[in-house]
Amino acid sequence: MATRQDERRPSGLYTPQQRERRDNTVWTLVQGVLAPLQFLVFAVSLVFVVNYLSNGTGYNAAVASVLLKTGFLLTIMVTGAIWEKVVFGRYLFAPAFFWEDVVSMGVIVLHVAYVLCWLFHWIPASQQMVLALVAYAAYVVNAAQFLLKLRAARLDEQDHRVAARRAGVTDSALSGAHS
Repeated sequence: MATRQDERRPSGLYTPQQRERRDNTVWTLVQGVLAPLQFLVFAVSLVFVVNYLSNGTGYNAAVASVLLKTGFLLTIMVTGAIWEKVVFGRYLFAPAFFWEDVVSMGVIVLHVAYVLCWLFHWIPASQQMVLALVAYAAYVVNAAQFLLKLRAARLDEQDHRVAARRAGVTDSALSGAHS
């Protein structure tokens, strides 16, 4: 049985053991459901925030949407940390996702700063909404990081299957090897 120490230098994004854990944990599905839902909430919220900044109307809808977006962000961060623990053996900053996690921390700080400014009225409403837009810009960067990582994982998986086929390993044998 391979130890986590044996998995330190994968040839791609995941070692075979990490890929198996990724494919067999419910947390992969949870992330796959939460990520697009968070993006949908972000898109709707962005419309409300821009509307408020442009027209001065819809403040309550904008605030509610930013709070909902922040709730999704925190939920996906906690469940993502659990996923990372299951797959890589650590809750955050696994080498394969180090920079995504670093940027995620910044995204969280910006969203929480918005919530604190709203709760305690530290800055005017229009500045709160600008802060929300800054948080959203950081979120877009972070989402792009994860999409690029997902694409890299899919390409790595495709390369892995092509190499296995060239070596004469069938897809069913390949699947069985990971079970």
